[in-house]
Amino acid sequence: MSSNEDLFKKVISHSKEYGFIFPSSEIYDGLSAVYDYGQLGVELKNNIKQYWWKAMVQMHENIVGIDTAIFMHPTVWKASGHVDAFNDPLIDNKDSKKRYRADVLIEDYIQKIEDKIQKEVDKAAKRFENFDEPMFRQTNGRVLEYQTRINEINKRFVETMSANDLIGMKELIDDLGIVCPVSGSRNWTEVRQFNLMFATQMGSTTDTTDIVYLRPETAQGIFVNFLNVQKTGRMKIPFGIAQTGKAFRNEIVARQFIFRMREFEQMEMQFFVRPGDEIKWFTHWKEERIKWHYSLGNEKKYRFHDHEKLAHYANAATDIEFEFPFGFKELEGIHSRTDFDLNAHQQFSGKKIQYFDPELNESYVPYVVETSIGLDRMFLAIISNSYKEEQLEDGTVRTVMNIPSFLSPYKVAVLPLVKKDGMSEKAYEILTDLQEDFNCQYDEKDTIGRRYRRQDAIGTPFCLTVDNQTMEDNTVTIRYRDTMKQDRIHVNDIHTTIKTLLKPQKI
Repeated sequence: MSSNEDLFKKVISHSKEYGFIFPSSEIYDGLSAVYDYGQLGVELKNNIKQYWWKAMVQMHENIVGIDTAIFMHPTVWKASGHVDAFNDPLIDNKDSKKRYRADVLIEDYIQKIEDKIQKEVDKAAKRFENFDEPMFRQTNGRVLEYQTRINEINKRFVETMSANDLIGMKELIDDLGIVCPVSGSRNWTEVRQFNLMFATQMGSTTDTTDIVYLRPETAQGIFVNFLNVQKTGRMKIPFGIAQTGKAFRNEIVARQFIFRMREFEQMEMQFFVRPGDEIKWFTHWKEERIKWHYSLGNEKKYRFHDHEKLAHYANAATDIEFEFPFGFKELEGIHSRTDFDLNAHQQFSGKKIQYFDPELNESYVPYVVETSIGLDRMFLAIISNSYKEEQLEDGTVRTVMNIPSFLSPYKVAVLPLVKKDGMSEKAYEILTDLQEDFNCQYDEKDTIGRRYRRQDAIGTPFCLTVDNQTMEDNTVTIRYRDTMKQDRIHVNDIHTTIKTLLKPQKI
């Protein structure tokens, strides 16, 4: 097992053990690709959401938020293209009876070649250090061979995806000799399309029911409310509308823990601009969004991935990818959606959806630049990046979650050294004073060392210990999670100290 696979398994196990994430309906053996957020998970999730909302709405005078319904008129999804085009190419292995996304099988095959390239590059670097020039040239030749192979595969892959050529995709899988991960065989069915939307019925009797869909994205709720928000908010172009909320996709190949789920949450902002200004604003939001991610630390974990194949509605698109334990994967998408969505809803609804620009003295359908991030993926990025196992000087190992302190589920733990001599009462007094502004935890069970370890494992950045000296001079010990260092501070200074330490860096 690779170290990354081992790390990912530990993150999943730790998430359940400490109350971050549970398999849904676990007492009934669970439900595939559906998860529940536990008592710590919901706090972290809400903190991420609030941090995004502050950056996108609170800090911009020309961006407002809304909260639209999950159920929408069925024609919304016809206009958006989801009824006809929201499909995944699926393929079955006849021996294992397992179903896979054909495009994912090809992407995984390419990833394996890229992993080989990285190994060869690492070997080459070491050989170059040792001045083994012939071996270095040999390795360099293999790297070029692998890269040429990737380019050839990518060219065919992009062509088949762009043309929606299912036969060509099956031929590519056969030509590459891709085998089923379970059976190891190449006994594949033909590739076919599968619509990802969940359909249900609305109505009280069977003869009056209408088919409606659980929304597969939150963006369309923003587009159909464009005029409502623009007029009631007296918004002037350029302006944005943001929302967070649940979305649902009938993923057949859901995998990698909470990275790809059937029920998930999005954080989206649609920014409406003049036609012709969209690329300027696309570049602007690329820069703004990567700054937000960098503010969470570890800049090397992020990269941009520009799209070679654009969606039918876009004229520019890029992903912000994060290096998860299973490799670089999409975390956020920034898309220039042109005027496709508003035009489509204008056509299907028969209602005029335009903006009168007083500076130009003309009306037009605005163009849109979208930023869309998966809240669950952001959650996974933070916990997988935060999980650490540290070897201490005494030979023991501590498990610590280095979650950015302003996002941590609990900000402060208040711990009486012992349950006597008035220490518990004093600790409760401090706790009550802090709870108005900070999410705190009280713990008096086990030794102080074990309690510190528990707080490290759930990511609490600061522990306040009430001890004998507290009862004498009204000071407490403050312990810092990341360094394990300790200071003495006066009780009257606790609130200000914690508030200062929790301040995130400016975005």
